[in-house]
Amino acid sequence: MNELLAPVEMSEADRLTIAAGTPGLTLMENAGAAVAEATVALAPGQRVTVVAGPGNNGGDGFVAARLLAERGYSVKVILVGEASRLKGDARAAFDRWRGPVEAAAPEALAACDVIVDALFGAGLDRPVEGLPRAMIEAINARGVPVVAVDLPSGINGATGAVMGAAVKATRTVTFFRRKPGHLLLPGRLHCGPVAVVDIGIPASVLASVQPKTFANGPALWGLHFPLPRIEGHKYSRGHVVVVSGGLSTTGAARLAARGALRAGAGLVTMASPREALAINAAGSLAVMVRPVDGALELAEFLTDHRRNAVVLGPGGGVGAAMRDQVLTALGSEAAVVLDADALTSFAGEPEPLFAAIRARSAAVVLTPHEGEFSRLFKLLYKDLKVKSKLEAARMAAAASGAVVLFKGPDTVVAAPDGRASVSDNAPPYLATAGSGDVLAGMIAGLLAQGQEFGMTGFEAASAAAWLHGEAAAAFGPGLIAEDLPEALPGVYRTLFAQVAPPPP
Repeated sequence: MNELLAPVEMSEADRLTIAAGTPGLTLMENAGAAVAEATVALAPGQRVTVVAGPGNNGGDGFVAARLLAERGYSVKVILVGEASRLKGDARAAFDRWRGPVEAAAPEALAACDVIVDALFGAGLDRPVEGLPRAMIEAINARGVPVVAVDLPSGINGATGAVMGAAVKATRTVTFFRRKPGHLLLPGRLHCGPVAVVDIGIPASVLASVQPKTFANGPALWGLHFPLPRIEGHKYSRGHVVVVSGGLSTTGAARLAARGALRAGAGLVTMASPREALAINAAGSLAVMVRPVDGALELAEFLTDHRRNAVVLGPGGGVGAAMRDQVLTALGSEAAVVLDADALTSFAGEPEPLFAAIRARSAAVVLTPHEGEFSRLFKLLYKDLKVKSKLEAARMAAAASGAVVLFKGPDTVVAAPDGRASVSDNAPPYLATAGSGDVLAGMIAGLLAQGQEFGMTGFEAASAAAWLHGEAAAAFGPGLIAEDLPEALPGVYRTLFAQVAPPPP
């Protein structure tokens, strides 16, 4: 159940189910029953107010109200809108509710112990204004638990954006599959725990819907994860090259190298300027260090095809020298991960970078945070009418020809073919210097060893982003970047138990 359905895709899933013979009212009854159960679990034996809108989300609310009243709850329904606007299944659910329906007013929420938010669903795509906004603000001000139907009202289901104002739910009940807005910020912050319930939509409809957005996790990439093999050896597990910066900026490259090694690469070498050779060598044990100065020497170094993945950017410096090294690496057969200074060096003039990426067949992964993204994809980002991180990452991947890992607490990985993953497991401890350098190395480590497993750039970047979050959560408060690689073995033990085939 890792598919994320945009509102239009969810509507298609509903339509296909109804066309196959399941009445829409049956789906609505099942949805309302699930909301009622969640309300009972949250606030047994208390007064419930259902705030219903004029669409199908409101219909779910009317069903929940009826079922709660049948169980002895004191239930009040507030309709935001005119009853005459209710149509189809929502009208039928309204007609089945035998209790009073109050006109919407913020003060009508005064006497309640729990609120069911059935005002707007995931399809909201316009700013909330007027009375609906006043009701959302009153729900938040009431200070009682809130059960949101499908998505907290005011959240855009496709982007996670707050459309002027949005309900802060205690928990959310959604149907069939989650929506991108459940994972993307700020939407995720409004949802509370999200329960995904079966309302009678068969999984077979996904073959027609063909979703391309996924919640990031082992279900997405586990089948291609490069598990260690009894007959394997260090050379079969790939060789990562991390290009270091000068004497005063070696730390970032060393973090990336350690990340690549802990991610499972068989060998990792730091390509170091001669001025920094001693400090890089002194700070590395299992990581090898070799003298490599500038683009020409890097080109020669990468002619050894066993060196099959390369990281550039962490602490590498911004400017012409970095641009030359990047273009040199892209001219090799190695998979390439570009981070930090490697991205900023092409700000304002990205086309030479994109042309070099499009001219090759080996994987390229770009790993910008928001500042680097806005600099590299300046025109693209400026032209977005809706500031959707998911849409921005997809457009960037299509424009560049690379896999784009758009970092943040809701990291999005997008491939040029339109696939995208959204992560929701990153703890706040990851907001520390150097954590992105470790991530770049982890991606390269997976790419280096994953080629024979069919692990593409999209899968490697998604897997590394998930592992990065799990490692941070495993370590906990006080995390610094050096701790991330050392937390990976414990994460791997758990992961391998999930994705490894059973013993013969």
